[in-house]
Amino acid sequence: MGGTMNIINVGNRIMNVYVYRAPIGLVMIDTGYENGLKRVEKKLASYNLSMAEIKYVFLTHAHDDHAGFLNELLKNYPDIRVFINPASLPVLKRGQNRFEGGCSSVLAFWFCKAMALAGKGQHRFPPIEDAFLDRLIHITPETKERIGKDLGGKILFTPGHTNDSISLNVDGHVFCGDAAMNGFPSMNRITIWVEDTREFQTSWELLIAQDAKMLLPSHGSPFPKSDLERYIHVISKIHLRKLRPAGKSVRSDRRTVGCRNNMTE
Repeated sequence: MGGTMNIINVGNRIMNVYVYRAPIGLVMIDTGYENGLKRVEKKLASYNLSMAEIKYVFLTHAHDDHAGFLNELLKNYPDIRVFINPASLPVLKRGQNRFEGGCSSVLAFWFCKAMALAGKGQHRFPPIEDAFLDRLIHITPETKERIGKDLGGKILFTPGHTNDSISLNVDGHVFCGDAAMNGFPSMNRITIWVEDTREFQTSWELLIAQDAKMLLPSHGSPFPKSDLERYIHVISKIHLRKLRPAGKSVRSDRRTVGCRNNMTE
């Protein structure tokens, strides 16, 4: 594992899946889409690592591209445990993304419409089985400091993209999930789907306040924190464009939506 932080990326061009060594062992940030486990296992092998060496998964939020093969992973590797925001649990049990909020730009809207036409508009993934619930470690305001130390960093509650979004700052490198994005079809580092624009902006303010060098998003290449400072003013201009689960559009509006999360730094 190379680099000053020993970070590797075992994901693909669509979804980054980072692995790093924490005080408690190897940690994987999220999983990936359903049916992606074998590809990740193969990528790990290219670094002379095996999935059996992964001790924990840090789930940034419960979406199909982040928790897609989580159930399969827990079934195949009985020693792996998962750090989650408790707000992720209803989505993990349902096996389908929330559809609060909307697309953050016209480009994002038509991208989501194209995904729906390609049969990906339901955003479903295998629900987590009840047998695995005791392997989920809940991150709460009371436990986040202790768990953060175990992970060698600092846990941040960063809602906005989803109500359960969390990030992890390790040695100035922030695994931010979808709290920011750096790839098509995003613009200005703003994620293509936002549940609540006010929370999204507050989370960017929290990220900017961190002693951080780089942000490592789940989609796109790492980028400097200064990019958030450069583009944060754009968030207030976001016009959310809603979608139904099947991909059919409904009336869009400028209201901020989504469940507010009272978990703060």
